[in-house]
Amino acid sequence: MSSYIQPGRKLETLVENRTYYELEHAALNIYETHQHADRVTLKFRQPVLASMLQGKKVMHLRDRPSFDFHPGESVVLPSNELMVIDFPEATMEHPTHCLALEIEEQQIIDVCHMLNERAPRVDHGKWTVSDDFYHFTNDVAIKQILNRMIFLFMEDHPSKGLFANMMLQELLIRLMQTQSRFQLVEEAKNGSQDRLSHIIRYIQQHLSDPMSIEELSKEACMSQSHFFRTFKQEMGMSPVDFILEARIEKARELLAETDLSVKEVGYQTGFNNLSYFNRVFKRKEDQTPTQFRKKGVANA
Repeated sequence: MSSYIQPGRKLETLVENRTYYELEHAALNIYETHQHADRVTLKFRQPVLASMLQGKKVMHLRDRPSFDFHPGESVVLPSNELMVIDFPEATMEHPTHCLALEIEEQQIIDVCHMLNERAPRVDHGKWTVSDDFYHFTNDVAIKQILNRMIFLFMEDHPSKGLFANMMLQELLIRLMQTQSRFQLVEEAKNGSQDRLSHIIRYIQQHLSDPMSIEELSKEACMSQSHFFRTFKQEMGMSPVDFILEARIEKARELLAETDLSVKEVGYQTGFNNLSYFNRVFKRKEDQTPTQFRKKGVANA
């Protein structure tokens, strides 16, 4: 039995069986589905972060194209948003598991206010959790927070509400930074000329070249300290970490769409040492570049 399913819980239904935990500013729903089902509807009265834990769903939201929802992915939705869900692979032996974290609207407002007071954005207005659809792959930090929050909601501890509130604040801040990073990357693709979008575009155009903080700060017309602080605050990661993420993302694209050798893919994405490329790729993707390519071919 998975750790996010409490032992001894009662199975009321085979489709979207719900286990519910409530604290002061949030509620955690764990859903499990044990048989194939289509067009199951779900709606929450508060903004919600839904994250897949096991199995696969197909999500239908508003007028957006349907999309597959896999473990390690999350979606942020506003209150009263109707979800229509298919469960194409759920069985008794391999059930689908998903969490839905409902977050009190006032808590979101309070965290946004705190962040705007203590770390205001530079060029992109105020910090806010977007009330629109937002689908993303969890990074390591968000994955760890969600796992920790599952544990806290299930734990019988007198201070678990306090612990959960602190984790919820961190989760909201990281979500805002993740959304900011997504927004800035999209703006960079669309030709935005603000400083950070320009730097993102510059990085993506020079992935095969060595890049230093000194070079990037000059390109942004900032001092090194101001550039580093601004980048990390807006993007939720350092420039060096972003460069590494961008290189791995480009490597995935080249491995999937070209016949270039693994060594050449490494060179074209700024990894001049093959063993280092293999090591970094495996740390990020839980598989080597060769395994990634073979898996892609097998699934084609």
